[in-house]
Amino acid sequence: MSSKIFGYARVSSKEQNEERQLNAFKEFGIDERDIYVDKQSGKDFNRDNYLVLKHILRENDLLVIKSIDRLGRNYNMIIEEWKDITQNIKADIVVIDMPLLDTRNNKDLLGTFISDLILQILSYVAEQERTFIKQRQKEGIENALNKGVKFGRPKIEKPANFDNVISQWKKKEIKSKDAMIMLNLKPNTFYNLLKNTKI
Repeated sequence: MSSKIFGYARVSSKEQNEERQLNAFKEFGIDERDIYVDKQSGKDFNRDNYLVLKHILRENDLLVIKSIDRLGRNYNMIIEEWKDITQNIKADIVVIDMPLLDTRNNKDLLGTFISDLILQILSYVAEQERTFIKQRQKEGIENALNKGVKFGRPKIEKPANFDNVISQWKKKEIKSKDAMIMLNLKPNTFYNLLKNTKI
């Protein structure tokens, strides 16, 4: 059975765009159906498409990633995954942005040592970046709170005629639909306000 080339792309959230990674894979010559994408954090490897890809990866196959942080952002886990793929599965890995991280080349002792060294440095950098991102998010939230920014949904103000209309509704003088029209409220807002109202 001939070896296959797979691409793995990851972005941290659904809002982020993986286009840059996908373009790099196409330039590399990877078939679209052999590209796997996860929109998930890199804190661990519990990702649906990554697990599927790893399950079908065979000896002499090639796994291509754009940069080491796309594989993950946890130093120890990246090292473990790298070893599992290259030593246990016996597949090769290429990191497009770091040509020295190409396990197809330099399979002698010195080449392996250099690759391992670079991998450890880049994995460390990837984890540090994750720590910095979390720190920046925390600081951003703290700054916003200090400036009086409120998080979560804004409190819904009751319309001036709310109690009067709800009183009519409770007496069955008007229907729910009529009450919503009179109050100019959407169904969700109407029922949320009702939940928090004692009449």
